[in-house]
Amino acid sequence: MQHLGTGIGWRPEIADAVERMPGIDWVEVVAENICPGHLPDSLRRLRERGVTVVPHGVSLGLGGADRPDEERLTALAERARALGAPLVTEHIAFVRAGGALTASQPLEAGHLLPVPRTRDALDVLCENVRIAQDALPVPLALENIAALISWPDEEMTEGQFLYELVERTGVRLLIDVANLHTNHVNRGEDPSAALDALPVEAIAYVHVAGGFERDGVWHDSHAHPVPEPVLGILADLASRVTPPGVLLERDENFPAPAELEAELDAIRSTVRRESVTQKSATRASVVTTREAVGPAGSRESGPERQRVALAQASLLSALVAGTPVPEGFDRARLKVQARALTAKRADVVAKVAPELPEILGDTYRAAFFSYARTRPMTGGYRRDALGFAEDLLLAGRPEDAEQRRELTGWWLERTGPKPPSRRPVARLVRAAASRLALHRG
Repeated sequence: MQHLGTGIGWRPEIADAVERMPGIDWVEVVAENICPGHLPDSLRRLRERGVTVVPHGVSLGLGGADRPDEERLTALAERARALGAPLVTEHIAFVRAGGALTASQPLEAGHLLPVPRTRDALDVLCENVRIAQDALPVPLALENIAALISWPDEEMTEGQFLYELVERTGVRLLIDVANLHTNHVNRGEDPSAALDALPVEAIAYVHVAGGFERDGVWHDSHAHPVPEPVLGILADLASRVTPPGVLLERDENFPAPAELEAELDAIRSTVRRESVTQKSATRASVVTTREAVGPAGSRESGPERQRVALAQASLLSALVAGTPVPEGFDRARLKVQARALTAKRADVVAKVAPELPEILGDTYRAAFFSYARTRPMTGGYRRDALGFAEDLLLAGRPEDAEQRRELTGWWLERTGPKPPSRRPVARLVRAAASRLALHRG
């Protein structure tokens, strides 16, 4: 396993600071946010200095019922080659559901959702992982995710699920200790028990991140300082195995560089203090876990895909389309998750189309939440932004004539020829409404 050292998640907002930070051995970049032919100058300079860059995918959905999308796999492979990466990483999650397997409308979560820890889901995941491994030019590592909700009738613990996944596919693991803490608070899962069961020799690297607790729910925000309990789980892991790499994740609310450097120092100190040779007791617990979950198989999924597809589509539809909650799920917790998905969706749309909150001002968020209640996301965020604008205009909103004129102009610029600026606002709105009706029809 390649030694990576201490790293930080590269984000454009902190690119200059990352270049100046002492002791940065490597960085991780969101794969979907870069173009192989036009790498940011900051990443090119880091690579020239010998800093390793690892692409981290967020959209494959390897835990979903469908086989991995070939175009997404090709794109991830291109980024790995462009960056000269030693490996690529993704998540054990599903991000979309519906479609051909369920003869229903395809739905996008816009978020990483947990797969059920069942034999069916494991069979599907293992087959998807093998497909991805064959398509990628470098090894693949998968990350355990944070979750607000639990699937009913699960057949394995997280540690057992991950152990068998590694045994059947040889995939490496990206262990996020912040996600273990999240699942401890939200799902009552013991982080130490999860670490007991992990095949620690398969760990490629470790994520460390912050979050916050509200009303008994831990939100994995990546926008807050790393709390002591997360460092405690990192210490527990480091006492079992020296991780090849440890990385600090921060996606929003970036503090001063000195604060990030202090967090990196705390991470380094924790690993140095606790790292020892893997304990023999840990290995024994792994063997016990292997026996508990039964013999590993190499069978391909068949009807399992459809069963997983139906379960995931039912859950995602309840979260984003307001359909009934599937039996066995915690209704209150699903409500929290649904609100969180809508809030994230509003935030991302505001980032990809910043003109919308500028035009709508303080009314943007309430208007988007109202739209999202009846309009689940079925495509990407840019399409979602256009759909939101269409919905407002067809309803004769916003009420302010100047805002409506600006929104109409924004929509038309992205969907067709821009009309002459001398046209009266009323005619422009009518033209937009007519065009929208044709578009919807």
